[in-house]
Amino acid sequence: MFEVRHPEVLARDWLPPVASGREAEVAEVVRRLDPPAPRAPPPWIVAVAGARGTGTSTVARRAARTLADLLRAGSVVCVPRLIPVRTAGLRGAHGVASSLLRHLDPGFDGRGFSVVEVLAGFLRRIRREARPMVLVLDDIGVGGPDLGPLLRALGNPDRFLPEGENGIPPTWTLLAGTPEGLRAAEASLEGHCSIGPTVDLGTYPDRTLATIVRDRAERSLGRPVPPALITRIVTKAVEEGASAGFALELLRRELLGGVRGSRARLPYGLPSNPVAIEAHVVRAIESAVRGQEARVGEVRRWEAEFAEAEGSRPLPATTLWRRIVRLEQAGYLRREIRPGGVGGTRSVVRVLTPVDEWVTSALRVDTRRDGGSWVSSRWDGSAAPSPAPALGSEARPPSARAD
Repeated sequence: MFEVRHPEVLARDWLPPVASGREAEVAEVVRRLDPPAPRAPPPWIVAVAGARGTGTSTVARRAARTLADLLRAGSVVCVPRLIPVRTAGLRGAHGVASSLLRHLDPGFDGRGFSVVEVLAGFLRRIRREARPMVLVLDDIGVGGPDLGPLLRALGNPDRFLPEGENGIPPTWTLLAGTPEGLRAAEASLEGHCSIGPTVDLGTYPDRTLATIVRDRAERSLGRPVPPALITRIVTKAVEEGASAGFALELLRRELLGGVRGSRARLPYGLPSNPVAIEAHVVRAIESAVRGQEARVGEVRRWEAEFAEAEGSRPLPATTLWRRIVRLEQAGYLRREIRPGGVGGTRSVVRVLTPVDEWVTSALRVDTRRDGGSWVSSRWDGSAAPSPAPALGSEARPPSARAD
């Protein structure tokens, strides 16, 4: 049985640094997005179409990441935000809009709100953040959620904004899915706007499929893999239609099928539920690593600084360490022990997924200086700040507001 050193690489949502065999398609998508100031009027929507397993998700997310990097490199003020959402399994337009808003407001619960209210909350939050947005709507298929309300709202956001406010920051939208699903999405926009010609993907050639499987296997194992393993997986995948998704699923079974312990279960996809963690801890990790890696001591320094700014006690070292372990289990970062430092070793955290893409929920405990022990006191929500009102919701109780 194989010893998998980096199981997070086998996660279904793990994004490779290079879209093997799809470099031209990624470049074409970025060209059509036309950053940083598209010449065409908004909404700026580009679609990637292909059968399942042809790399539509990889192309869309890789192009979105490239676009975000270009925007980040061209601005020292506004850091773009990348929001990916898998539409499969979401309940209608309401589910898609709620999922988008949860990326900006992790504590939001869409129950009891109409689609219009949720869209209003989402667009108002975009305007309030004043950051360029890159949205990726993935896994679009026949029978999936209706994307029409969201896409029409992006084309005419002013009708969702408060009176006297106009326009939202530059927002790009990438759609990825089957040709039938994308045609249904475009049909919902008839008379409003057009998606335009899609970037079509065909099946992977056998050689490219082998490259994808070999690259993923070597990254997860941390060493070369037996050629017979690659040949066996690719041959079976080709028999089933040359699907990269099917080939990688076979690889997961080969490498992890007989492994015992909890780590073997982690790569089967990032958790659908948000990771419960204090917001200031996420900010501390983002400030420390700056998109790369940092020593745990640096994370602790930033966490203490943000806690002091909030008037709270810094988390104990063991509690902060448990938060880091929780994020590692979600596949967002990895801990490493390296030579050097006090005691001969030093702990380092390396971010695997940009912090902007983490799905977290606020974990609040009473660490105020006059609030008693953080262990013995439970946060009951009574001191939580009330969110801003959404469209027509000024008279509603705080717990019923969408924005």
